Amino acid sequence: MNDEPVKRRKPGTSPTQRTLAELRKRGYLAAVVEKWNMHAKIRQDLFGLIDVIGLGDGETIAVQCTTAAHIADRVQKIADSDKVDMIRKAGWKIVVQGWRKDSTGHWIVREVDCS
Repeated sequence: MNDEPVKRRKPGTSPTQRTLAELRKRGYLAAVVEKWNMHAKIRQDLFGLIDVIGLGDGETIAVQCTTAAHIADRVQKIADSDKVDMIRKAGWKIVVQGWRKDSTGHWIVREVDCS
């Protein structure tokens, strides 16, 4: 019998946490606006499409965070939303941020403007 403790892999930083850090680096006041629904056991985005809000100098940015492989899915989700027109009328910038590691192991973001 092996008595060595099982080494567990430390979970990586989520795309949402990376986006928070990126927006704050850009000077935004940023906050997560998705919530955990314990009854349905799912995360629910604000208005069904926003994970993070950033307040900047005269600008509000609504961000859907994901991995780079799922950017197209999130862009389509925004395009299909019945709430996106009202968000646009409010003057909010809507973006999808997709995260991936480059060949050197550094995280990079691809941002698609859906405003």
